[in-house]
Amino acid sequence: MILPKERDPRFITIRRGGTLTDSDHRLLALWAAACAEHVLHLFESVQPSDPRPRQAIEQIRAWARGEIRMSQSRAAGGHAMAAARVLSGAARHAAFAAGQAAVVAHVAAHELGAAAYAIKAARAAAPAGETESAGRLECRWQREHLPDTIRELVLDDQRSRNEICWSVFEC
Repeated sequence: MILPKERDPRFITIRRGGTLTDSDHRLLALWAAACAEHVLHLFESVQPSDPRPRQAIEQIRAWARGEIRMSQSRAAGGHAMAAARVLSGAARHAAFAAGQAAVVAHVAAHELGAAAYAIKAARAAAPAGETESAGRLECRWQREHLPDTIRELVLDDQRSRNEICWSVFEC
């Protein structure tokens, strides 16, 4: 569970009654894609012939550029998550990160899902005894790559949803 029971209007676009601008929605999508891509190698090292997570990341970027419809990116996200379901560990979490990134086009609040799963992937790939430090390192990398325009929005979202996101944002 990564989404709150009540939707935060800051993650609902203006045209749907929230306060999120289209440009900030695109920035959330691109940041989520970056988070997912940062750990994608953990999936591809286990499933090198399965393109679904990489395609999901490519689709959300295409959506952010206005090249495809939301439904296409959302569908790619579903395919990436299907690739995850048959796996375990770091590869599974990395594929889920890609899937979550792709569905940001549909629900902007999935941006935190992409980031959280990427942190879980980094933790799962770390040697025994180093999982927490690997997670903190990934979390810090993500924060360093946050665009200034959405930085406070995402950091506040991390604080408010940390508990339902496996407490991975304590970095």
